[in-house]
Amino acid sequence: MIRHRIEGHTAFLTIDNPPANTWTPEDLRALEKLVGELNADRSVYAAVITGAGEKFFSAGADLKKFAGDKVYARHFIACFGSAFEALMNARFVTIAAINGYAMGGGLECCLACDLRIAESHAQMALPEPGVGLLPAGCGTQNLPGLVGEGWAKRMILTNERVDAATALRIGLVEEVADKGQGLAKATALAARVATLSPRAVEYCKSLIHNARNGIPRRAGLALERERFMDLFDHSDQLEGVNAFLEKRAPAWKND
Repeated sequence: MIRHRIEGHTAFLTIDNPPANTWTPEDLRALEKLVGELNADRSVYAAVITGAGEKFFSAGADLKKFAGDKVYARHFIACFGSAFEALMNARFVTIAAINGYAMGGGLECCLACDLRIAESHAQMALPEPGVGLLPAGCGTQNLPGLVGEGWAKRMILTNERVDAATALRIGLVEEVADKGQGLAKATALAARVATLSPRAVEYCKSLIHNARNGIPRRAGLALERERFMDLFDHSDQLEGVNAFLEKRAPAWKND
């Protein structure tokens, strides 16, 4: 199941399916639905996702579900794709607090987030080829963009598991936290997001994604200028400038 709560401008999502926080189609549909609801709630500026307990972020899918049933497998992987694409395209900033093993679909969930913080004991891998499968929750597409083609091939094609220190070195995560401190670090990042114009952040995120999605550079640059001017249609642009000039914190309305 996916538990969630909202505190201030941050939503906290917890994958809670003991013992290894594995995904089910129902959980994935619930995640997709929840992301849609949070998208509609303009008071949410960031979301932090983590796993219940101290050992697993998520071990991915329960492999027993893939034991030769092609029809069910098609349904399951469609749920993976829809849920993680929704997470990738969320209006708000998404932060994964990787509090343990993130394997297969567990790591793919992290890859779908904007930022990743791994606790020092975390282990990450995409081991699907070792059981006759492949990472189809956007993993083959998202991993190379973070770590480059070489390390993506090394992780997927040789089934190499990486620890937190290696993940930081290759760009898979942005920060390593002490054991038990990942959620606090992710919450602090979310608090930083809340000091910025929500609409400006939303536009910036979409522009960055345009670049990675192969939008031609000339078109991307033109859209960047258009989005800059679009900000002037909302009150937060004037509020931000005035707050800076008046040396005070801005009061965002996110209208």
